[in-house]
Amino acid sequence: MYITVMAGLLFLAFVYFAVAQAAVTRNGGQTAADAAALAAAQDAREQLRDGWLDVILDPAEWDAYLNGDGYLTDPACRQAELFAERNRAEVPEGGCTPLRAGEKGFRVEIRTLDAVGVPGADKQNAVASATAVLEPRCSFDMPEPTPPPAPTMPTPTGSTTPEPTPTPSPEPEPITGLVCGGVEWVIDPDHPRLPGAADLFTVRLAD
Repeated sequence: MYITVMAGLLFLAFVYFAVAQAAVTRNGGQTAADAAALAAAQDAREQLRDGWLDVILDPAEWDAYLNGDGYLTDPACRQAELFAERNRAEVPEGGCTPLRAGEKGFRVEIRTLDAVGVPGADKQNAVASATAVLEPRCSFDMPEPTPPPAPTMPTPTGSTTPEPTPTPSPEPEPITGLVCGGVEWVIDPDHPRLPGAADLFTVRLAD
């Protein structure tokens, strides 16, 4: 009876150890998936801000960037692969995909480099997936353009033909109408104070 009890306890200890090891591997895989998905979404957010800065003085071109449509998938997925590797995992081919149905962000699937370690599945890797979304935080109402001043045309003494006076190029005016997270921003070309990437978009894991 003593031997039977001890054998049973040893068996239970082995089972608990195996299950715990598998759970650690699975949790590590989920951490890798979360980090990879967030990395892809954050890279897309940085791309959007950089693209927006390139057209900062042309508000007519802002919509694509403020709405989250102006990023490239490949660079963002490379960031996902990099962060998966840092967490002992890999992104299989086709494992990083942009979201559809109007949402902005990425779904990333990973496979751990470490095996589960459970007898019978000691060569099997854990898999996990995560979804990170980009949520725009800004709205923009384009201000009405200011009409240019009418050119003056003085008539020289003794002449009956008016000559136009050269009109100097107008200085760029501050751009108003941008609100991010309830904060109004005025884009002054002479003294630029611009929203950061985190002001433009929220990045979070989806439920």
